[in-house]
Amino acid sequence: MRRVGIAAGGAGRVADARAGLVWLAPGYPSHAMRKSLMRVLALDYGSARCGCALSDPTGTIVTPIEMVSSPATRRGLAKIEALVREREVERVVVGLPLSLRGGDSEQTLETRAFAYELSLRLGEGVPVELYDERFTTRMAQRESLAHPTTTASEDSRAAAHMLESWLMARSR
Repeated sequence: MRRVGIAAGGAGRVADARAGLVWLAPGYPSHAMRKSLMRVLALDYGSARCGCALSDPTGTIVTPIEMVSSPATRRGLAKIEALVREREVERVVVGLPLSLRGGDSEQTLETRAFAYELSLRLGEGVPVELYDERFTTRMAQRESLAHPTTTASEDSRAAAHMLESWLMARSR
């Protein structure tokens, strides 16, 4: 795989929003990044559990769904792969937990490794992109205080906030 900037017009399997880089799989079509109808799965990765949220194909509605336990294990990756297949997901966005200053931490490095392993597992057909997730957990915590009857896990609500942000940024 080679690394290029998004501005170069490429598409990739793993994109790094902070660095503006995309890892290109050989033969990956450059038109894959254009705006179109697609179902997107957002993951708020943590080593113990991974919050999940799904968009409708139009990118209008975001729904938190059941979280995945131990997502970096074979069983966890298989469950995410099954979600992608069953829900006809065309792109996966993994939340990148940058520090407040925008730097990497131990969790950021673990998340990057998880996103890379997931991209290998899913193959070229489903790009995996990293996206800044700062403050999404805080937003989910505030939401649970405002709406205590919410049944979705805090991690999945955080994934939903991150996906809404990603969809808004993409529509600009």
